[in-house]
Amino acid sequence: MKRIFTWGSFALIVVLIVWGMIAAANKAERESAGVASVDQVTATDWIKGATSSPVTIIEYSDFQCPACAAYFPLIEKLIAENTNVRFVYRHFPLQQHNNAMPASRATEAAGNQGKFWEMYSMIFETQPEWESVSDAKAVFSGYAQKIGLDMTKYATDVESKEVDEAINADIKSGIKSGVNSTPTFYVNGKKINNPREYEEFKKIIDDAATTAANS
Repeated sequence: MKRIFTWGSFALIVVLIVWGMIAAANKAERESAGVASVDQVTATDWIKGATSSPVTIIEYSDFQCPACAAYFPLIEKLIAENTNVRFVYRHFPLQQHNNAMPASRATEAAGNQGKFWEMYSMIFETQPEWESVSDAKAVFSGYAQKIGLDMTKYATDVESKEVDEAINADIKSGIKSGVNSTPTFYVNGKKINNPREYEEFKKIIDDAATTAANS
């Protein structure tokens, strides 16, 4: 009986291990297949491109993230060369990046004056200049002057509750959608594996456009 019990317990452990491996594999397969979904685009999102575009890219991003900065010119090229794409930027500042939240606040404050994308571009393009400084707010204030913002309004908005709420809404949306790293991209509502180069990203966009046209 002792031997039967021992072998029975061993068999149960093996079954549980195999079941766990299968469950993990199925989860990975679902995610790689784009099952993970994301909140729909709303009027509060920052959007580039026509609403009628058949393909929507949503990016959860951190301005201090080196990989996000590396994807910035790729995204700009995609938008410039593909009229069938609209791009949505959502904030996801990571806790380990001390200057990521101030950067997000700066873009939101600029957005209140209609210049979100100008500040967005300037911050990504100059990431090496501010990523390690102790007073990034002062740097971003200088950028605000360069792009011609009303500095009195900017100074109020950048510290406002409304700006923090907008950023936190993006963070909550990302967490809800399973975002745990940056950048994370969704194409037509489905999470994708980060493309390694422009042509790979363009193929994803072209395939999504074809699917949208045939649906």
